[in-house]
Amino acid sequence: MQTITLGSNGPQVPTLGIGTWAWGDTLFWNYGKEYGAEQVRGAFFAALDAGVNFFDTAEIYGLGESERLIGQFMKEADRPVQIATKYFPLPWRFSAQAVVDALTASLKRLQVDHVALYQVHWPFDFLMSQQTLINALADEVEKGRIGAIGVSNYSADKMRQAHKFLADRGIPLAVNQMNYSLLNRQIETNGVLDAARELGITILAYSPLAQGLLTGKYTPDSSPSLTGARKLDPRFSQKGLEKISPLIKALQQIGDAHQRTPAQVALNWLIAQGGVIPIPGAKTANQAQQNAGALGWSLSPDEVTQLDEISHSCR
Repeated sequence: MQTITLGSNGPQVPTLGIGTWAWGDTLFWNYGKEYGAEQVRGAFFAALDAGVNFFDTAEIYGLGESERLIGQFMKEADRPVQIATKYFPLPWRFSAQAVVDALTASLKRLQVDHVALYQVHWPFDFLMSQQTLINALADEVEKGRIGAIGVSNYSADKMRQAHKFLADRGIPLAVNQMNYSLLNRQIETNGVLDAARELGITILAYSPLAQGLLTGKYTPDSSPSLTGARKLDPRFSQKGLEKISPLIKALQQIGDAHQRTPAQVALNWLIAQGGVIPIPGAKTANQAQQNAGALGWSLSPDEVTQLDEISHSCR
């Protein structure tokens, strides 16, 4: 299994993870209607069978249900599992004790005494300063309840600030989790990717398949009925699908050459960027198996360049 270090000296994890926003979420992903606990349990164990044992969750995913499900599944598993979860800086959380309490609650739902990675979900300050927040997280590293500290959706400047606060405590910032895919390459131009490489920070790429657009399942001629969050995304409109059609065709052609799917090609392109871990979602065992097919092979430099160029023309 290909592995990567989180940040400069964090835990070793596979170069592919699983995002679990949809596990237990009824608001955006119709959990309990279109799929349920048995389906996501199948995804969990299919991922483990494929060597993918890194799962990203958050306290707000399904209002804690995602963490609870993962905790149950880990109890059944006889293999090591590495968990990343997140703290949400809610307005009424204004002291370091709020971080302690939130982490304690997450660990209880997960039924573990520590997690590999604990991330700040959004760069909100409200009544708690970033320095207070970061110092509270550093305290938890020293207690052993967190293996590494990450942030999510942080700008280059905010990421540098968090990095500095942690450096003052002798702890590296390991991760910035960002929206990154062939259809969302903003971090390449807004300074985030450059700063991450300079500081040795790993990018966790969420929505790496652009909510399914890069799977090839959605085309101008044939598109499944839209549910959940996809109903709100203009990229799934007829016009949006026509715009990305050249990229989907390129993914299919390259995939055919490697006997891989468009989704596997899109995920492999992210891995090829270096210092990037895609964390696609998976609601079923089949989806988890398909995700894992992005590992064990590599795009050629020419194919990476080809996708770069077509991707830019489709934005």
